Amino acid sequence: MKPGTFTQIYIQLVFSPLYRDRLLHQSIRPAVFKYMSGIITQLGHKSIIVNGMSDHVHLFIGLNPSLSVSETVKEIKRASSVFINEQHFFSGKFQWQSGYGGFSYSQSHIEKVYDYILNQESHHAKRTFREEYLDFLKKYDIEFENQYLFEFFD
Repeated sequence: MKPGTFTQIYIQLVFSPLYRDRLLHQSIRPAVFKYMSGIITQLGHKSIIVNGMSDHVHLFIGLNPSLSVSETVKEIKRASSVFINEQHFFSGKFQWQSGYGGFSYSQSHIEKVYDYILNQESHHAKRTFREEYLDFLKKYDIEFENQYLFEFFD
């Protein structure tokens, strides 16, 4: 970044394993999420929290504007897939589903978003990932066509 440039951009990213497979078992999540946090930091962003469920992840970052959101997601998915496959967490090949959700927040929302992501297990005891994701799209007034959504199987 150039001297004299100051930014404060907070983004929540949401994405899922290929076919929304429930592959992110509780036993591997800490290692995977820690690794993803490291990728975020290596890219020059601030990793605020990474958490999720067996079928999706939430990443809350302070975005460095020198790298686009789409390039950031592409690199996080690429590097974390390599890590997961090198760790042999699964007998097959792990991949992320194409696409992602990206939602921006102000400074005043950091604590609320952090707590929301931290408490994913209790949150998803009440509603599915599909319900959650569609609510995000509606809340942020994001137009979408069902054919381009993640493949939901619940």
